Amino acid sequence: MTETLNSVNLAALFDEQLACWEQAGANYKALERVLVKDVNVDGFPFKVQFNPARITSSAAKVDAKSISERKCFLCKENRPAIQKGLDFINNSDSANPYTVLINPFPIFPRHLTIPLLAHTDQLISGRFDAMLNLAKVLEGYTLFYNGPKCGASAPDHFHFQAGNRGFLPIESELADISREDIFTSDKSRVSLVKSIFNGLITIESSCAVEANTLFEKIFATLEVKEGEREPMVNILCWCDSDVYTTLLYIREKHRPSHYFAEGDANILLSPASVDLGGVMITPLEKDFEKIDQNDIREILNEICISEPKSLAIVNKIKSIL
Repeated sequence: MTETLNSVNLAALFDEQLACWEQAGANYKALERVLVKDVNVDGFPFKVQFNPARITSSAAKVDAKSISERKCFLCKENRPAIQKGLDFINNSDSANPYTVLINPFPIFPRHLTIPLLAHTDQLISGRFDAMLNLAKVLEGYTLFYNGPKCGASAPDHFHFQAGNRGFLPIESELADISREDIFTSDKSRVSLVKSIFNGLITIESSCAVEANTLFEKIFATLEVKEGEREPMVNILCWCDSDVYTTLLYIREKHRPSHYFAEGDANILLSPASVDLGGVMITPLEKDFEKIDQNDIREILNEICISEPKSLAIVNKIKSIL
């Protein structure tokens, strides 16, 4: 890491890494040939991607024993020597710099992983402002955060990811989805999405400081399940025309029953932010071929909180904002 994050350096990093890092270059080339199919679920246009290179992430063992027995692949000393990065320092927390890396197992045509330099647990509270600031700097990208039991394959090392804007269906669909306003101010709007995604809260704001304050207040109202250290969430965030948009997906469980089923009922799909953004990642061809609107609906109903829980959270939020 010798350079700081900006659009010129990031473009140069992609060019350099894909040219000299054989594994990454091959996986990005293969991404151009991945199969994709459209599946409409109750009016929402999901895409299903057959991406064999993502098997490592989808099948990752994230229990405490498995984590303790492997080296952290996000720590600098354990990353491939050929993997280079760019520095990002969040102004409000300059003692904890991030490294912007090319993800060698991409879902997006431009896919980044952004770990803290220090080996620190995947816990978002107190670090959401960094996500907002990254969204501002990474023009044309959508940032995402997977909670430790919500798709993060490295729950022991804090990190964000990012992918090029326009890839996730939710980005273009959001404007037309029915929403119930929870809070409005001169600068911000907080809403509950009324669609197939139960427990989806949106925060739109022209002020990063206010967006961060709203997020932290809302996050503090959410249930922390027994044995966990933070609520189960996935987060998408982007900045466009100086407006920060945050999507907070509130989860009920980590993996759906389809993931553990045997025989024909098995679907190896471990939903995370990208899946909830509308692109379902299937590393096995059998799952890509068979998954349909009923499967997707069942998976979402299992992993997202129920409608009654969504409404209860809305009432909590209204009482504090």
